Amino acid sequence: MLAEINPQDIPLPSSPLNQVEYSANSADAIRGNDDAALEEIALTGAPVTNPEDVDGDVHLDYGSDSRIVHNGSSNELAGYIASRPGFFSGQEPEGVSLNTNNGDATISVSVSHPKESNLSQEPSTVDIPPVTQANIPRPPSSVIDADTSSHKRSMTVSKGHSVSVVLISSALEKIAVSKEAKRSAPIRESTQRALELIRSDQAIDHPREVFEPLRLACETRNEKLMIASLDCISKLISYSFFAEPDSHLSHAIPSPPPSPHLGSRTSISGPQPNAPQPSLVDLVAHTITSCHTENTADAVSLQIVKALLALVLSPTILVHHSSLLKAVRTVYNVFLLSNDSVNQMVAQGGLTQMVHHVFTRCKQVPSAKSSMDINTRTNSQPTASSAVQESFPLHISEEPITLGPLVSSAHDVRADYGSHQLTLHDLFVKDAFLVFRALCKLTMKPLNTESERDIKSHSMRSKLLSLQLVLTVLNSHMPLFVDHTAIIYSHSTNEATTFVQAITQYLCLCLSRNAVSPVPQVFEISVEIFWRVISGMRTKLKKEIEVLLHEIFIPILEMKTSTLKQKAVILAMLSRLCQDPQALVEIYLNYDCDSNAVDNIYEHFINIISKFCAAPASNAQVRGSEPPSPALRLTVPGTMDTANIGLSEGQLRMQGLECLVSVLRSLVAWGTAAGKSTSDDNLAPPTRSPAGDDRVEPMTPEGNLERLSISGGSSETLRQSTPELSDDPSRFESAKQRKTTLLEGIKKFNFKPKRVRYSLLSRKWLYLEQVPHEIAKFLLTTDGLSKAMIGEYLGEGDEENIAIMHAFVDMLDFRDLAFVDALRVFLQSFRLPGEAQKIDRFMLKFAERYIAGNSKTPFANADTAYVLAYSVILLNTDAHNPQIKKRMTKQDFIKNNRGINDGSDLPEELLSSIFDEIVHNEIRMKDEVESSLATISSGPGIAGTLASMGRDLQREAYVMQSNGMATKTEALFKTLMRSQRKGSKDGNQFFSASHFVHVRPMFEVAWIPFLAGLSGPLQQTDDLDVVELCLDGFKSAIHIVCFFDLELQRNAFVTTLAKFTFLNNLGEMKIKNMEAIKTLLDVAVTEGNNLKGSWHEVLTCVSQLEHMQLISNGVEVPDSGRKGRPRKVPTEELANESRSTHITVAADMVFSLSHFLSGTAIVDFVQALCDVSWEEIQSSGLSQHPRLFSLQKLVEISYYNMNRIRLEWSNLWDILGEHFNQVCCHNNPHVGFFALDSLRQLAMRFLEKEELPHFKFQKDFLKPFEYAMIHNQNPDIRDMVLQCLQQMIQARVQNMRSGWRTMFGVFSAASRVLTERIASSAFEIVTKLNKEHFPEIVRHGAFADLTVCITEFCKVSKFQKISLLAIAMLRGVIPVMLECPECGFIEQARNARSGIGDDIMIKYWFPVLFGFYDIIMNGEDLEVRRLALDSLFSTLKIYGRSYPVEFWDTVWLSTTMIQALRDLIGLYTFYFDILERFLDGLLDLLCVCICQENDTLARIGTSCLQQLLENNVAKLSKPRWERVTTTFVRLFRTTTPHQLFDENLRVEIDGNPSDASEMSENNGLAILPAPLSPSSEQAKVDTKPSLSERRRIFKQIIVKCVLQLLLIETTNDLLRNNDVYGTIPPDQLLRLMGVLDHSYQFARMFNEDKDLRTGLWKVGFMKHLPNLLKQESSSASTLVHVLLQMYYDNRPEHQLARPQIADRLLPLGLGVLSDYNKLRADTQAKNIAAWTPVVAEILDGFCRFDDKAFARYLPAIYPLATDLLSRDTPPEVRQPLRTYFLRVGYVQGIIDIPPS
Repeated sequence: MLAEINPQDIPLPSSPLNQVEYSANSADAIRGNDDAALEEIALTGAPVTNPEDVDGDVHLDYGSDSRIVHNGSSNELAGYIASRPGFFSGQEPEGVSLNTNNGDATISVSVSHPKESNLSQEPSTVDIPPVTQANIPRPPSSVIDADTSSHKRSMTVSKGHSVSVVLISSALEKIAVSKEAKRSAPIRESTQRALELIRSDQAIDHPREVFEPLRLACETRNEKLMIASLDCISKLISYSFFAEPDSHLSHAIPSPPPSPHLGSRTSISGPQPNAPQPSLVDLVAHTITSCHTENTADAVSLQIVKALLALVLSPTILVHHSSLLKAVRTVYNVFLLSNDSVNQMVAQGGLTQMVHHVFTRCKQVPSAKSSMDINTRTNSQPTASSAVQESFPLHISEEPITLGPLVSSAHDVRADYGSHQLTLHDLFVKDAFLVFRALCKLTMKPLNTESERDIKSHSMRSKLLSLQLVLTVLNSHMPLFVDHTAIIYSHSTNEATTFVQAITQYLCLCLSRNAVSPVPQVFEISVEIFWRVISGMRTKLKKEIEVLLHEIFIPILEMKTSTLKQKAVILAMLSRLCQDPQALVEIYLNYDCDSNAVDNIYEHFINIISKFCAAPASNAQVRGSEPPSPALRLTVPGTMDTANIGLSEGQLRMQGLECLVSVLRSLVAWGTAAGKSTSDDNLAPPTRSPAGDDRVEPMTPEGNLERLSISGGSSETLRQSTPELSDDPSRFESAKQRKTTLLEGIKKFNFKPKRVRYSLLSRKWLYLEQVPHEIAKFLLTTDGLSKAMIGEYLGEGDEENIAIMHAFVDMLDFRDLAFVDALRVFLQSFRLPGEAQKIDRFMLKFAERYIAGNSKTPFANADTAYVLAYSVILLNTDAHNPQIKKRMTKQDFIKNNRGINDGSDLPEELLSSIFDEIVHNEIRMKDEVESSLATISSGPGIAGTLASMGRDLQREAYVMQSNGMATKTEALFKTLMRSQRKGSKDGNQFFSASHFVHVRPMFEVAWIPFLAGLSGPLQQTDDLDVVELCLDGFKSAIHIVCFFDLELQRNAFVTTLAKFTFLNNLGEMKIKNMEAIKTLLDVAVTEGNNLKGSWHEVLTCVSQLEHMQLISNGVEVPDSGRKGRPRKVPTEELANESRSTHITVAADMVFSLSHFLSGTAIVDFVQALCDVSWEEIQSSGLSQHPRLFSLQKLVEISYYNMNRIRLEWSNLWDILGEHFNQVCCHNNPHVGFFALDSLRQLAMRFLEKEELPHFKFQKDFLKPFEYAMIHNQNPDIRDMVLQCLQQMIQARVQNMRSGWRTMFGVFSAASRVLTERIASSAFEIVTKLNKEHFPEIVRHGAFADLTVCITEFCKVSKFQKISLLAIAMLRGVIPVMLECPECGFIEQARNARSGIGDDIMIKYWFPVLFGFYDIIMNGEDLEVRRLALDSLFSTLKIYGRSYPVEFWDTVWLSTTMIQALRDLIGLYTFYFDILERFLDGLLDLLCVCICQENDTLARIGTSCLQQLLENNVAKLSKPRWERVTTTFVRLFRTTTPHQLFDENLRVEIDGNPSDASEMSENNGLAILPAPLSPSSEQAKVDTKPSLSERRRIFKQIIVKCVLQLLLIETTNDLLRNNDVYGTIPPDQLLRLMGVLDHSYQFARMFNEDKDLRTGLWKVGFMKHLPNLLKQESSSASTLVHVLLQMYYDNRPEHQLARPQIADRLLPLGLGVLSDYNKLRADTQAKNIAAWTPVVAEILDGFCRFDDKAFARYLPAIYPLATDLLSRDTPPEVRQPLRTYFLRVGYVQGIIDIPPS
C-alpha cells in the first residue's frame, strides 16, 4: 500500500510559478489511485501570480509517469475533469479519449499550453481520478504558507479556509483591462471596487461586491471574459467564498433573483428598497446558468459545467429547489446542444455526478462532532419562475417555500413551513423529488418518427440520457425511495407525503410511455427501470406493478408484432425476478391470491415462459439493433447485457428454459430449504438481524437493497413492516380458492350466462334479499366478463332478468352528460344484442335513467329520449356499416326525428350536432377499438403489395398496438391515483412472504406448464446444454413434489423423466437419454424418502439399465414380450457410458443406502422392488436363465435393513414374505430354487437375532416356506423346502423361538403331499424333533403345533405306515409331556392341593385329546380311526382321575356333543322314511338341549332344530307340522321369563354370613347343565329367597331372555324361508303367531313398566336399566311380516283365514304406530332406530289393502299416519307414508290417478 497524503502536508509554492512540483509521495499516491490525495492536489493546485499568465494553464508534473490509470465510469470521469479547479484554467482541452481495456475505462485529456508559457508545447495527457462518494469537492482544512512574505497572497475565508489573492485579482485585472470595462462604467467601477477590497484585505466581508464584476463580465458575452469569470467563480465556490453572514439573510429572499440586463448594469450590492435582495447562492447560480445559450462556445460551455458542478457539489454552499433545477437544466442543455463529443461526455458525467450528489446527501446524517462552523447557505425560495423554464426541455413548477435564517449546524437547520419546522434533510428530500420528477418528465417527451430512427437526434439523446439517469438513481439510491422518514411537505396544505408516494405517478407514467417504445435502447432501459421497481419498491407500488405487468409487459410477451429482442429483454428481466425467491413468492401472494387483482400474474408468466420453451426452435438470425452512441453509454452496476440476446428463436427458447428452471430453483430454495429449518410449530424461518439478536422478521423486498445501495449499509434498517404481521398460508389458500372459483364463474358466465345467479348464490357471494342488485353490481364491476354475454343476459324477457337489467342501468351515472356521451357510457358497459325486443327494453330503461339524472334537457319526457336513442343507434349502424351503400344524410336524420318531442320538434342544432358526432366518431366498444389496432393490412392485390414495399408492417402494427396499451395504462393509473387520493386502500395491502408452505400452491397451479416447458425441449433437442438445463429443472420439480407430497405431480414428473431414459427402446437411445438416466438415479438417491409410489418407475429403469448392460455385453437375455422381433443393440459409446462410474455408483447407492430410508419410505421402496422383480420374472417365462436382478437386490436390501426396529421390519416382511410366496410358487423351477435359497440365507441371518418370548417374528419370517410347501406342486421344490428347514434346525436350533410353529405347519403341509418321499422326509424330521428337542418345543409354546402336526400325519390315508407310526408317536407324547419339567405337571401337582389347573389342562391335555377326536372324526383309514378311538378312551381311563370337572365338560361339549347332534340330524335326514317314527323323540331331545341353562347347548339345539326343519320341509305331513308347532309353543312358554314380575326378587336383602358361606361352598363345585322349567306359577308370598338363590334366578332369567330372543330369530328365519312358509298349514301358522304375539305383549308390558325395571336395576339385576326392546321389536317385525304375507296370500285356505289374520294384524299395526308416535327423538333414538323398519312395513302393508278394506280402516289409520308428519321421519318411512297419502287422495276422490 502506498502512503496516504495528508492535505495539510502539501506546501504551497513560494514563488510565482506556472508549474507546480510535488513530492515523490504525492506522485506515488496519485499513481496509486489515492482519491483523497488527488482531490487535495486539485483543490489547491496551480495558483497564478501574474495577470499576464491568466491565459496560461498549469501542467501538473507527476515525474516520469504522466498517466494516472483509473477504473470507473467514463461519464463520471469526464464530469470530474470540469469540477477540479486549476486543471484547465480557462483553456479548452484539445481532446478527450475513452480507452476501454477489459471493462476498465480510462479517460485521457490533452491540454495545450499557451505560447508564452515556458512549458513544453507538447500536449500533456492527464488521466482523471475516479468520481466517488468520497471525492465530493471539499476545501482543505488548512493551508500552510511556505513563506511569511506571501501573506498577502492568501486570505482566510471562513474557519481557517484560505484562498489565494491572486486567484481573484488575476481575473479582476483581466476584466479591468478588457475593452468591455472601458466601455461600461458599471463593470469598470465594480471591478475597481473589488480590487480595492482585495488589496485592503476586506474582500471576505464583501463577497457580493467581489462577485459583482464577475457577474457583469459574464453578461458581456465576451468569450475570454466569460471563461475567466466562470473559472474564478468555480474556484471561489470551491473555497466557500460565497458563504454570506447570517445578518444578510434576516428575511426571505425570492429565488431565482432578478437578472440584471446589459442595458442597465447597476450593482446589486447596494440597497434595493423596493425588492428583497436575492441570496448570493441564487445569484451565483443564476449568473452561471445565464451564460449558456444555444450558440455558446464549447470552451465556455465547459467552464459552465465546471462551475455548476462545483456549486452543486459544494458541501458548504447548498443549492436548493429552483436554482438546483436550473443547474441541472443547464448541464443537460450543454449535453444536448453541444456538438463537441468532449463537452458531451463532460456534461453527461457532470450531470450524473450532480444527480448522485443530490440523492446521496439525503442519506448523509452528519454527526455531532462534524465541523459545520461555516455559514451554511440554502436557496431560500424554491419557486420556478419563467427564467427556470427558459430553454429547459420541460416545464417545472413548484409551490413557493419561504425559509427563515439558517444556523450553522445541519441538525438545527429549521424553517417555518406552516406548522411544520422543516429540517435540512427535508430540503434535501424535496430537492431529490424535484430532480427526479424533472427527469421522469423528460423521459415522457414523445419521439417523432425521424427521432426514433436517428439515435443521435436531440430528442432521442434527451430521452436516453434521462432514462439512464432515472435508472442510475433507482439503482444507487433505492433506500431513499422506500424510506418512510423521507417526507415531502406541501406549502399550501402542509400535507405530508412520503417520497415514494410523491414520485409514483411520474415513475409510472415514465414506464407506461417508454416501456412500449419500438426503439430498442429505450425499451431496454425501461425494462431495467421496471426491474429496479419490482426488486426494491414492490411493497410500495403493488397496484402499479400489477397494471404495468398486466397491461404492458405480459401483452408484449404474447404479441406477435413485438420483436424477439423485446421478448428477450423481458425474459431476461423475468429471469432475474425468478432468481429472487422472495420476490417470486410475493408476486404469487399479492396478485394470484388477491381477488382484486385482475390477473394471476405468476401463473400467467409461467404459462408464457412454458410456451416459449415448447416453441419449435429456429436458428435464423435476427438483425441486431444499432448500438447507441458512445456519448450515451452510461454504465449502471447490475444492468443486464442485452447485446447477445434475442437474436434467434432458439436463443429465446433457451432463455425461456433458463427462466423456467430459475423459477424451480427459487421454489426449491424458498420452500424446501426453509421447510427443513422450520420448527415443529411451523413458524416462519427467523432472519438474524445485523445486531445479532434473534428477532423473527418478515422477509421483505427491501432485503435486496443491500446489493443495490452504494452505501453498503445494512438492509435490515430499510425493511418496512407489512400491514399483516402474520403470514398465514391457510388464509392465502382460501383467497386463492375464492379467486379461482370467481374465474371459473366468469368462464361459465361467458359460456352460458343464465347460470350466473345459481353459481353466485351457491358461492354465497350474493344475498337473497338483494339478488338483482348484487348480480347487477357483479356484472358491472367484474373484469373478464364478456360484454356480449352481459347484453344477452340483461336482455332476456324474464321478470328476474328485467329486474337485474334495471338495477344495472341504475348504477350508471348519466348526470350532467350530453345525450350522446351518456349513450356512449351506456353502450360501453355491455354489447347491445341484435333482437329488437331486447334493444327496446334497454332503450326504455336508458331513457328513463337519463331523464331522471338530467332535468335541464330539451326533452319533454322520457319518450323523446327513448325514440332519439333508437334513432342514434340506427344512425351509428347506417354511417359505419361497410355493407350499406346508400347512407343517411343529415337531412334524413332530422326528418326522421320530427315530432318526437311530445308532438314538437327537437332543436335542429341538437340533431345536427348529434349527427356530426356520430358520423365522425363511431360508438364502438373499447375492445373493438383495441382489436382493430392489433392488425394492420396493406390491402389486397398488387396495389396493396406495392404500397407495403419498404414498410416495416410488423413495426407499424406494434406501434399501433403499443399506443393503445400506453393510453389504457395511463387511464388506469389516473383512476388508481384518484382512488388513492380519496383514501381507498382496497387491494393495496402488500403481504411479505415468510412461510415456506406457499411453494406448494405455487407449484400446484403451474406444474403442467412446468412439465410441458421442460419435456418439450428435452424431447426435441440433442444439445447437451439444453438437456442439462431441462434435467436440472426436473430435479428441482421432483424435489418440490416429494417435499410437499404431491402424488399426482410426482407421478407425472418421475414418469416423464423415466420415459426420457429410452431404456425400453435401446435402438433410439442417445447421449441425452444417458443423462436422463443419471438424473433419475440422482433423484432416487436424494429424494428416496418421499418418492412413494414413484419408486416403481425408478426401479424399473434400474432393472432396464442392467438389462441394457447385459445386452451390450453380448449376454443372451430372455424377453418374452418381443415375440421374435429383432433386438436393437445400443451403440458402443452408449454401452460404455452405461458402465460409467457415475451410473454404476448411483445405481448401487439406490440399494446400498436403503437402510437410510425412513420407516414408511422403505416400505414403498420394497413394494416397488417386489413389483419390478415379478415383472422381470414374468418376462423371462420358463427360460433356464431367468432375470433375477431385482430379486437378488431384494435379498441384498433385506440384509441391509435387517437391523431396523422390529415394527419397521414387520411391515417390510409383510411385503417381502408375500413376494417370496409368489416367487417360490412360480412355474419356472429355476426361479423357485433361487428364491428358496435366498430365503434360506435370509432366514439363517435373521435367526441369529434374539427373539423375546411371546413374539412371533420368526413365525412370520418362515411363512413363505409353508406357503411354498402347500401351493407349489413341484416335488423338487418341496424337497428343497424340507432341506432348507433341516439346515436351519441343524445350524440355528438354539435360536429357534416362534419359528417352531411355522416349521410344524410346513411339516403338516408336507404330510398332505401325495409324494411318499416328501411325507416320509417330513415325518423323519418331526420324529427327530420330538425325540431330541421336545423340551425346547414345549418351552417356546409350540406343543399344540407339534400335536397338530402329528395328527395330520395320523390322517395320511395313502401311507398307512406313516399314520400308524404317527398314532404311536401321539400316544407316546403323553408320558413325555407329563414328565417334562417345562410342562409343569409335576411342579403344579406338588404345590396345589386342588389338582391341576385349567391352564395346563387346556394347554397340554386338550391338544392331545382333540387330536384323537380329530382323527376319529376325519380320519379316512378305518384302522387308524379305531386305534385313535381306543387311544382316546384308554387315555381318559388312565389319566381321567386328575381332570377337573370343568375339563370334563369342555371335553364333552367341545368334542362329542356338537358333532353327535349334527351327525344325528344328518342321519335322520338321510334315512327320513325309515326314521320318521323317531321324530317325536328327536324333537324332545332338541327341546332338552334348548332348555338348558348352558347357552352353548341352547344354541346348538336351536341350530339343529332349524337344520332339521329346513332339510325335511317337504317331507313333513300336517300331523308332523302340528307336532313341530306344539314343540315351538312349548319352547316359547318354557323360555318366557315370568320371574321378572316376581315382587320377591325386588325386595332389598341385607347380606348375612350364611349367604356368604353358602356362596363360598358352591364356588368349588361345577355347575352342570340344568333344565329350565316353565315358571308361570307365582311364588309364595311369604317366601323370601336368599341372596344366592336370587342370583341363581337372575341368571336363569337372563338365559331365558336370551333363549326367547334366539327362538324368535329362529322362527323368523324359518318363516322367511319360502319353502317352509309354503308348506306349513295356515292354522299352524296362526298358532305360531299366537305365541309370537304373546312374546310381543310380554316384552311390551315389561318395557312400559318403568317402576318394575327400576326396581330390578336397584337390586343389582343388571348394570344398566333392563329392557326387552330387542325382543319386542323382533317379535313385532316377524308378526307383521308373516301376517301381511298371509293376508295377501291367494291360496284358498289362507283366504278363508283372512278375517282371523285381520283381527290380529290391525290392532298390532295400530298399536305399533301409536307407540312409535310417542317416542322422543332426543332420548329414545335407539328405540326409534329399532322400530323404524317395522313401521315402514306396516305402512306399506296398509297401502296394499283393496279399496274396500282401505276405506274401512281409514278412520283408524289416518290420524296415526298424520301424526308421523310432525316427526323427523326417516327416509325408509317417508316413501310408504307418501304412498299412503296418495292412496287416501285417490280413495277420497281428490286425485284421479291411483298411486303406482
